[in-house]
Amino acid sequence: MRFSVATLAAGVPLSAAFAVDSGQKSLGFDHKPKGTTTKGEKNSPNIVFILTDDQDLHLQSLDYLPLLKKHLADEGTTYKRHYCTTAICCPARVSLWTGKQAHNTNVTDVSPPYGGYPKFISQGFNEAYLPVWLQKAGYDTYYTGKLFNAHTVDNYDSPYIAGWNGSDFLLDPYTYSYLNATFQRNRDPPVSYEGQYSVDVLAKKAYGFLDKAAKNVHNRPFFLGIAPIAPHSNVEPRFPSSSSSSSSSSDPATLHRRPTNAHDDIEKSVSFTPPIPAARHAHLFPDVIVPRTPHFNPSSRASGVSWIARLPHQSAENVAFNDHFYRQRLRALQSVDELVAGVVARLERHGLLENTYVFYTADNGYHIGQHRLQPGKECGFEEDINVPLIVRGPGVKRGEVAEVVTSHVDLAPTVLKLAGALGDKERKEEEEEYGLDGEAIPLTAEDLAQAKAKGKRHEHVTVEYWGFAVSEGRVFEKDATRFWTNNTYKAVRILGERYNMYYSVWCSGEHELYDLQTDRYQLNNLLDPSSLATGKTPATLLGVPVQKVVARLDSLLFVLKSCKGKTCIRPWEALHPAGNVHNLHDALSSRFDSFYEKEQKRVEFDRCERGYIVEAEGPQFETDGLVYRDGHRWDQWV
Repeated sequence: MRFSVATLAAGVPLSAAFAVDSGQKSLGFDHKPKGTTTKGEKNSPNIVFILTDDQDLHLQSLDYLPLLKKHLADEGTTYKRHYCTTAICCPARVSLWTGKQAHNTNVTDVSPPYGGYPKFISQGFNEAYLPVWLQKAGYDTYYTGKLFNAHTVDNYDSPYIAGWNGSDFLLDPYTYSYLNATFQRNRDPPVSYEGQYSVDVLAKKAYGFLDKAAKNVHNRPFFLGIAPIAPHSNVEPRFPSSSSSSSSSSDPATLHRRPTNAHDDIEKSVSFTPPIPAARHAHLFPDVIVPRTPHFNPSSRASGVSWIARLPHQSAENVAFNDHFYRQRLRALQSVDELVAGVVARLERHGLLENTYVFYTADNGYHIGQHRLQPGKECGFEEDINVPLIVRGPGVKRGEVAEVVTSHVDLAPTVLKLAGALGDKERKEEEEEYGLDGEAIPLTAEDLAQAKAKGKRHEHVTVEYWGFAVSEGRVFEKDATRFWTNNTYKAVRILGERYNMYYSVWCSGEHELYDLQTDRYQLNNLLDPSSLATGKTPATLLGVPVQKVVARLDSLLFVLKSCKGKTCIRPWEALHPAGNVHNLHDALSSRFDSFYEKEQKRVEFDRCERGYIVEAEGPQFETDGLVYRDGHRWDQWV
């Protein structure tokens, strides 16, 4: 049986608006009876958290989601400067649900030994992440969809995931099979949904959990996580036999394993294709193409460093395929758009909408053709790290676009604060137990105004990545590869009143600095050796020599690459314990020149590794870094 989700577009079902006869039946939504309310609206707020997979912000995907705009963006606040901290699924999700940077979770990949569900378990997070904390705070918790990679039909019960009153998880190796998904409900065995559209199956499960939560909301508020796979690429496991059903005995590790070297042919195990939309959406956007921005498949020269700087110019055939890939992503997202409308309609029907926060974000961003990159993520460019975040709920300003800097490690603190589990003096011990690297996101107009005040909120995002980069598109060039090794780097994204920059250090020893005030598309690396040699790099930045800015950014990154807790939020205080430096502008004072340019250690790697191994990470601020206080090391000062 095929499921579809009815939608509302200016009061008209979307399927009717697009006039497509797919033979599918609508799940429909019920509307709230007039005058209904619930006791739950007077208590702690309910929270719905929608997490898409690989959804871009910079490729304009939000422009094609009218129901999301109607029900969330127009009714809430869009955070235009929201970032993931590691641009790949599992590490980003673990950081989101724990409130910790990837170097503190040590979940840095999608599969063992450096990542995936087994690593999440071995690191002890099954007893220490958001749903567990919410249950302790008095919440019922529910989840359906993708939680982590390498959560498989073989290991789902070894152990079961903790923290959920009700769950229905997508499992590998069928997580990314749009028409052959496998779900596993509570403690039941996995069930195959072969032939049914994954996002529609998930929508029905989400609505069921929402209805169940609503029945008990007068006793306990609820948190509902909904995680569709769209618009991730379609990935099918390749089995030795002709069978591809979930009952196959083939190794489920085929889907989530990563290559072991540059020549590893993972395509023998899995097949990458563009996302598959629901049949009712397959005809949409026939003429849409990837936005032709200046950094789209640049013809003059490649940009970036390391393997990115060596990418070839894409052929017309390649570009045409990538345009098709882009359209398929937009089409796949239409089911998510319908899902959003369905959730809001049910909240309204149950009389819960006015006391429910709805969050919408993505685990990481995506690129298609920018900087000559094939479809994928895992880079530090804006397309990969700057992701959608929209929030509606009590006190959230409607139709607002906020410019405060936020990241995924701020989301767990935000939810905990809403639940009353953070910020309460009586809960100080629990707050220490959380070990959060982020701070709650300002949601109300008053909070946003306070955040704009100097020194009231951080202006940086810590970005980090280890291991491989993978192309999810088609390989066109002869002898071209789908994988690149040594995609390991540390970076800091900093956005202040007068500056907008990205600084990175790679395990290869290469450096990047982009001034996004003047170079929005990150085409001009100010630290490119060829540009420096030919004088193409400007001599000054922010009114001082470029190297003065670099020295400050490097020191900031030196703190952030191994920070924990408050130091991740207030890194300048670690460098200046006197508390007289709050941002980059303050740090540029000439009295600190010697400290930053001559005395402080530099960020560097001892070697490239596929995961977080401290011995490979070079000097550590906690043992080697200096503070501006009589030249003491950080460990001596604290």
